[in-house]
Amino acid sequence: MTSQEKTIAVGSLQWFYREAEPLNASDKPPVVLLHGLPSQSYSWRHVLPALANQGFRAIAPDWIGFGFSDKPDRRDFAYTPDAYITALADWLQALKLDRFSLVVQGFVGSVGLQYALRHPDQIERLAIFNAPLSPDAKLPWKMKQLGLPLLGDMLTQDPLLVDRTLEGGGGYQVEDKDLDVYRRPFLKSSDAGRALLAVVKNLQLTNALSEIQSGLATWQQPTLIAWGSRDPWLPVATAQAVVSSLPTAEFVELEEVGHYPQEDWHEKVNEALLTFLRRQIV
Repeated sequence: MTSQEKTIAVGSLQWFYREAEPLNASDKPPVVLLHGLPSQSYSWRHVLPALANQGFRAIAPDWIGFGFSDKPDRRDFAYTPDAYITALADWLQALKLDRFSLVVQGFVGSVGLQYALRHPDQIERLAIFNAPLSPDAKLPWKMKQLGLPLLGDMLTQDPLLVDRTLEGGGGYQVEDKDLDVYRRPFLKSSDAGRALLAVVKNLQLTNALSEIQSGLATWQQPTLIAWGSRDPWLPVATAQAVVSSLPTAEFVELEEVGHYPQEDWHEKVNEALLTFLRRQIV
């Protein structure tokens, strides 16, 4: 089974997303998967069908400004966490997703975490893969430089930045046929680079992480925190510290896996995620 590529207009924004549906109708809550920076929904290509094979409807969008979704001018879309949270709420509503399990990964995926904390009644279960969780998390230099004046303008127009970041996050080589998909938006138009520059400049990470830390302190829904231990940017010890303070969370260490677990070693992601989603809630 493979996922289908779809688009939907929500207000003035055109969203691209990938969806895998189970062969038989199921009453299991759907699963929404959000990618990190500077990735796209393509990173979940091996996870979506694995979820569908187990009876879950699985949907992964390209964030606005990424992949094959719209890349509006920053005068029309602010590229701040709040702008993304509002846009995500509108997209979920357009797809009539009112209760679902949420999977987030990486920087920008952290915006999905903020959404969950603001809308706990919509979240069945929460799975976090290598995303910033505490105020001591820092945007790595490899990403931070993409938002700097002049340097960022130049770097974000180079399609090879995707290769360098995806491979720098785990030390694994990404196959050329996959890199072709990741690079395509940057080769197609300068809008992809301009959007990425705007995202990095407007991440507001300090405020976001303060909200995430305080929100997780009272979080009640079943939560999986799964961590690629080879992540050079977000150390596994940070994730373990967060888990120890969360009564509803379980921790899985993904050995030999980096910052982009679904790209580095999707089999380990599938195993951890499916075990978590299938477990009975006591």
